[in-house]
Amino acid sequence: MEDFWVVVLAGLKVWVYLIVALLMVPAMFGFSLGISETYMKILVKTLEWATLRIQTVNKEQHIIESSSSNGLIQRDDGSMEEELGELRRSRPKPPVGGDFTLSDCFYFYRRGIEDIVEDEVTQRFSSEELVSWNLLTRTNNDFQYISLKLTMVWGLGVFIRYCILAPLRITLASIGLTWLVIGTTAVGFLPNWRENRPRKGGICVANHTSPIDIVILCNDGCYAMVGQSHGGLMGVLQRAMARSCPHIWFERADMKDRHLVAKRLTDHVNDNTKLPILIFPEGTCINNTSVMMFKKGSFEIGGTIYPVAIKYDPQFGDAFWNSAKYNMVSYLLRMMTSWAIVCNVWYLPAMTQQEGEDAVQFANRVKSAIAHRGGLVDLSWDGGLKRAKVKDMFKEEQQKMYSSMVVGSEEDNSSHSD
Repeated sequence: MEDFWVVVLAGLKVWVYLIVALLMVPAMFGFSLGISETYMKILVKTLEWATLRIQTVNKEQHIIESSSSNGLIQRDDGSMEEELGELRRSRPKPPVGGDFTLSDCFYFYRRGIEDIVEDEVTQRFSSEELVSWNLLTRTNNDFQYISLKLTMVWGLGVFIRYCILAPLRITLASIGLTWLVIGTTAVGFLPNWRENRPRKGGICVANHTSPIDIVILCNDGCYAMVGQSHGGLMGVLQRAMARSCPHIWFERADMKDRHLVAKRLTDHVNDNTKLPILIFPEGTCINNTSVMMFKKGSFEIGGTIYPVAIKYDPQFGDAFWNSAKYNMVSYLLRMMTSWAIVCNVWYLPAMTQQEGEDAVQFANRVKSAIAHRGGLVDLSWDGGLKRAKVKDMFKEEQQKMYSSMVVGSEEDNSSHSD
């Protein structure tokens, strides 16, 4: 029995020595031995082979149809007025001042069925679907047994991810090198336009997919954090971070706390010697396909805004944290056992509030710039719908819009009476 533990300890020593020699030392001096690059090339070739194998078999069975869109429904981008106008064109005479027609019902029927089948909001809070399989469990097709060779490759992948990659990443995390947890998996950290990186006294805003968004951005600079207070493992990390840097954590439900946060943010921005503040204005994690409404609070305090677009490559692993489904420990385990975390980061030119532009308009302009650069869908919905119901004011807004079309606006009615 003693001999067994001697062998185990010797193996652990060799493991640590290899990590130090092949990962820690090269990283300390800013160079790479090419291990990550070689791993990524082999991984890409393997996934391409697996995808081709599956498509070849299923092509004969007519199961998979090539499509660049993951959506079930092709939605129209027109407004309510435009779409109802199309339905009313068959009327012999145009309505004066607006009135009700039975054909209007078809618009509401269609929109209701679309939202039931494929709600464009709630689907942003679940894992992004893939056209092809990446040898992980998540897929948008119900794949079954294809061949013995493919099954053996999948089994080998399970062994590599759980018995080699996960222990390696956990070892690095346990010795405090959290940023190496990303580098070990050959992250494609490819920031563009480094001259646009946030400067002291400014505010860096980015779309939010995962807690590791912070780790990725901190590879390229230091930030003061602003965010909601958490419990559990996340709370432990927040308290540890607060001891090293003046981060700002708040309770979203406490209105007094929010006013205090706004004051602390203003004081921070007005001090050009302090680190730039990193804020995720969406307030929650979105699934790497879209950018949802930016809270206006970050854009009311003034100062220069440095937008950053973050986009993960879903082919190698799902970086999205569905906090409603997985706790932090479960999420980290999924991350540790993924193939890799490949991420592109774009630093956009600094933006300031224009004359006559309010905080909401400024926030929407920044959000649109991030969505366009990252190839993400720009949505106006509040990310708070992840845990709350739609506010009544949104329903009333649609009702008022249709009501004005039916009964006519005050200007139309007054001109008609004249």
